[in-house]
Amino acid sequence: MELDMGTMAASIGVSVPVLRFLLCFVATIPVSFSWRLVPGRLAKHVYSAFSGALLSYLSFGFSSNLHFLVPMVLGYAAMVLYRPKCGVITFFLGFGYLIGCHVYYMSGDAWKEGGIDATGALMVLTLKVISCAINYNDGLLKEEGLREAQKKNRLIKLPSLIEYFGYCLCCGSHFAGPVYEMKDYLDWTEGKGIWAHSDKRSPSPYGATFRALVQASICMAFYLYLVPYHPLTRFTEPIYQEWGLWRKLSYQYMSGFTARWKYYFIWSISEASIIISGLGFSGWTESSPPKPKWDRAKNVDILGVELAKSSVVLPLVWNIQVSTWLRHYVYERLITKGRKPGFFQLLATQTVSAVWHVSHFTLLKKFYDVHNTCHPFSFWYKTNL
Repeated sequence: MELDMGTMAASIGVSVPVLRFLLCFVATIPVSFSWRLVPGRLAKHVYSAFSGALLSYLSFGFSSNLHFLVPMVLGYAAMVLYRPKCGVITFFLGFGYLIGCHVYYMSGDAWKEGGIDATGALMVLTLKVISCAINYNDGLLKEEGLREAQKKNRLIKLPSLIEYFGYCLCCGSHFAGPVYEMKDYLDWTEGKGIWAHSDKRSPSPYGATFRALVQASICMAFYLYLVPYHPLTRFTEPIYQEWGLWRKLSYQYMSGFTARWKYYFIWSISEASIIISGLGFSGWTESSPPKPKWDRAKNVDILGVELAKSSVVLPLVWNIQVSTWLRHYVYERLITKGRKPGFFQLLATQTVSAVWHVSHFTLLKKFYDVHNTCHPFSFWYKTNL
């Protein structure tokens, strides 16, 4: 089996650990589909938690589940022991542990050497744990003065442990997102809200899932075709230093263009997984007849990214759910009632985004400088408040 894995990995130019992760990641699709066949709410929560933990073990090893357990336990303990400040406590403890794992494992080096670790999945899990704690904190507040997102997502009752674990690890959705809310997970599992049985026929996920799988196949084909011509390793080779300015610039553009297809593939697979489970359903269109929408699973708009006329629109089309999380749980939370947002809110949001994204902390300052100069959060947040 190891020989077969080695041959398969070599044929697509990745290491065996990365191939093992990709296989488990693609397996989230049938695992998510099987969730629909599990009877009963409790059994669904158990299946969500167990399948997510099993896929994590197969992808990253036993230690990954121990790492995931730390922020999950810290977040739940904060909700149980000190609800009035559980959101803030979980925010700093969760990010503190994530930073510690980034520094300890130096994820950038692991990927560069052909390996893989669980910090990428831990990044997604951290956001989910934090949002759950903040929404439970919001459950203490009166609806007057709350933003629409707070009213929609706040939790009045403490989720049970099995509900919480099912939400965090649901069918491997923590591998690459998208980030979703505990309230939506509970409504989906219990058949409430937009998932409640009504006179309308139940939305079929199969057409949207097929579209996402076709998109994933095209993205992978593009990536495999382009990457031999534009590898990122070329930047460290002597020949790159011999090129003129325009050739360097054109290569930088093409290598970035090539690398993006890898992310498009990953997000397309995660989209297919969330859609086929039913969680990706986000309501009905107002057309006649109404058609189901699957926006909850969408993390990228490929044409929107590639044809973007300005960086201002990028948060609307790239890593969509994380951009939304930053808006709801950082930017909007720092706005003083009755006052307009300013530089402080923008700076704090960009800092959190930079810390969350960077896997090699020797690059943090450089990333932050670029992030602070170029990131279009300011315009996007102000026009969407």
